[in-house]
Amino acid sequence: MAKRDYYEVLGISKDTAQADLKKAYRRKAMKFHPDRNPGDKQAEVKFKEAKEAYEVLADPNKRAAYDQFGHAGVESGIGGGGGFSGDASGFGDIFGDIFSDIFGAGGPGGPQKGQRRRQARGADIGYKLELSLEDAVKGKQVEIQVPTTKTCDICNGSGAKKGTKPVSCQACDGRGQVRMQQGFFSIQQTCPNCHGSGEVISDPCNACRGEGRVKHTKTLSVKVPAGVDTGDQIRLSGEGDVGQQGAESGDLYVQVEVLPHPIFKRVGDDLNCDMPISFAQAVLGGDIEIPSLDGRLSLKIPPETQSGKLFRMRGKGVRNVRTHHTGDLYCKIMIETPVNLTSEQKDIIKKFDESIHAGGTKHNPKEGGWKDKLKSFLDDLVT
Repeated sequence: MAKRDYYEVLGISKDTAQADLKKAYRRKAMKFHPDRNPGDKQAEVKFKEAKEAYEVLADPNKRAAYDQFGHAGVESGIGGGGGFSGDASGFGDIFGDIFSDIFGAGGPGGPQKGQRRRQARGADIGYKLELSLEDAVKGKQVEIQVPTTKTCDICNGSGAKKGTKPVSCQACDGRGQVRMQQGFFSIQQTCPNCHGSGEVISDPCNACRGEGRVKHTKTLSVKVPAGVDTGDQIRLSGEGDVGQQGAESGDLYVQVEVLPHPIFKRVGDDLNCDMPISFAQAVLGGDIEIPSLDGRLSLKIPPETQSGKLFRMRGKGVRNVRTHHTGDLYCKIMIETPVNLTSEQKDIIKKFDESIHAGGTKHNPKEGGWKDKLKSFLDDLVT
């Protein structure tokens, strides 16, 4: 039987954000969980479908592969992993994760004594990387200095003073959770004394003040792929803040910002530039030299070229970092009006203009057509 669309399974659209994706999955999982529907095979199937859909769509790489290739994209391994295994052995773990968001760690029953909540993963951090257009288009290896945190060398991340160690929290008896009675309901919440760790530090490390981590600036080498643009992100896994007391580190997201260029303006994969030419060049035509990111190019200007005409140089734009398609270079002709003329030059211009207008409108067809339209417009206003 053909698989259902993952977005349809969770009841969401393709542009649903990750936070809303998790909420949609949580609703489906709680509704169809086998513990809530004992013996209901149809509910079990729907629960498996929801689990499979969430496992794919919650992973950005798998989601991108699914959006482009459908089920074949995730089953064939495109996007960093295969599809759902079909194993339902994780029912309890999934439901426990859902309840941990609502009631705290450990699910409805809470953690047992001696079981502590996992320490918080380190925070993800961002870094704005400014690049020239040339570096963004061609790619570059750059070194950056990132302010972050690292594990305290004095206490090795425990947060306790050297020679001591954390002790079990008496408020929650080492469970990291405390039970609260609210009417008919008994719910659990994170212990306010140990913040869910199940342990307290009676004698904190002087270097990190019990945090287990200290501020640190590290130097990283970042490979910028060719074709990136403003808004693109480069993820460096595990290069964010370190986690609490040995927990895994967060990620570093390098956010690309391409600086304005004095000549070119990037529009998608294309490059645009304005090219000033003289009046004589526009009238008589000829070859001119134009810039590109690959060097100088020659452009043939035909006689009687008008200001604003666009010339397209195929394949001289930007190679897209994802599709590898190369854009074009568009050169817009701007006829420059001469300035600082001498009296002799002005006389020559006047005589030239008189000779042009002596021939009627054959030398200025657009001017003649515009005058006709203007006359018709003004006549209509009068009538």
